[in-house]
Amino acid sequence: MIALNHLIAQLLPLVPKSLVKIFAKQYIAGEKLSHAIEKIRELNGVNISCTLDLLGEDPKKASDCRIAVDTYKKAIREIRDQGLDSGVSVKPSQMGLKLDKQFCFDNFHELASHAKNHAVFIRIDMEDTTLKADTIDLYLQLAKEFSNVGIVMQAYLRTAIDDINQMIENKANIRLCKGAYYWEDKKIVYKDMAIINSSYLYLLEKLLSNHCFTGIATHDETLVFGAMKIIDKLGLSKENYEFQMLYGVQEYLREIIRDHGHPIRVYVPFGKEWFAYSVRRLKENPKIVSYIVANGIKNIFSAR
Repeated sequence: MIALNHLIAQLLPLVPKSLVKIFAKQYIAGEKLSHAIEKIRELNGVNISCTLDLLGEDPKKASDCRIAVDTYKKAIREIRDQGLDSGVSVKPSQMGLKLDKQFCFDNFHELASHAKNHAVFIRIDMEDTTLKADTIDLYLQLAKEFSNVGIVMQAYLRTAIDDINQMIENKANIRLCKGAYYWEDKKIVYKDMAIINSSYLYLLEKLLSNHCFTGIATHDETLVFGAMKIIDKLGLSKENYEFQMLYGVQEYLREIIRDHGHPIRVYVPFGKEWFAYSVRRLKENPKIVSYIVANGIKNIFSAR
């Protein structure tokens, strides 16, 4: 099944866009902000927090970055005005990190200030390792001024322990994920899933033991169980952590987690760049392919 998932994921760019949309639409809230806001309202209605994620990355022009800034500012106003339980997630490349570091910082500073005024939290996404050092520097600069900013850490990095120790020193608000850029060199990332899972649980316990709020971002039941053991062992209250999952993935698992009394947050992506996001996401994490194929086939037959 793993080999089949990889094969399907690699062939996705050759598949007609209309067909990919059949499989992908369950995992994208829609192309418009209004679509995403409606999904967030629905999820909030069943006691699930959200994070809004505007699709699109690595823009080639500064003007495209500014469009993203304006869209996020509008989203932040909507979240506040409608009383929604949601933050926003922002990619450094989307804010222009590859174009100019100061330009990227200025864009993030503008968003963080706007979000602070509207009591909305911003999560700085972590992308591939070529951007890691600059992303951490960006976060540390912003964290000096803003308490409503957090960052993502990736457990599959060989530098993860050092990265986490630095975050603990700064009492950072962390979203901890496995990491999805599997084409990275094995000198940089672990490739063995058993090692990655072991790294994840070690880092999670280290963060929670040192009183860093941690978003436990995983769809892996092994890690969910391991996280629950750590939570119980440390006697943590719900204010210290939350589970986090992607929109449309493992919905039954997020309901189980919620029904057992754990806080949970869902990342809700939206935007016109859904095709590129879907293909990249699946190529980065082929395991999700099996979920998408199964649900896509079910949707095709149920529509008949």
